[in-house]
Amino acid sequence: MFREMRRFKQQVKDEECVRVLKEQPRGVLSMLGDDGYPYGIPLDHWYCEDNGRLYFHGAKEGHKIDSITRCDKVSYCVMDEGWRKEGEWALNITSVVVFGRIRFVTDPDLITKIGTNLCRKFTNDEEYIRHEVEFALPRAQCLELIPEHITGKLVNES
Repeated sequence: MFREMRRFKQQVKDEECVRVLKEQPRGVLSMLGDDGYPYGIPLDHWYCEDNGRLYFHGAKEGHKIDSITRCDKVSYCVMDEGWRKEGEWALNITSVVVFGRIRFVTDPDLITKIGTNLCRKFTNDEEYIRHEVEFALPRAQCLELIPEHITGKLVNES
């Protein structure tokens, strides 16, 4: 169902994919948009190690919500900041692409957990997190991406 990586020598292990998903705060969620055009948007995410799923939050209406309602198949791409070998100009970048199905989260306890963990990716200010979860989160739609295939690779941009 999913293609094998063409440049398989650049493929990274599953553990490296998980590291990138855990450490990086954002990526691009791509879906089938209006009139068959691809639609990709940058989003913050939280990777839950307990179940291997990705979680997002955003507006309760709009292009993203309409697209997901029509077709639940999505991909999500994340890349790290890269690193340079001493004396070289080119970055070595690990990218991860997650293919899967996305759904709307309705469980109030899970919504609170998602909001709390998304906030913790950016701050450890518990008062701020509590305020966001109490006042901002009820206005947001939480989403759960259930991976069907995850692949990652390390590329040198030279």
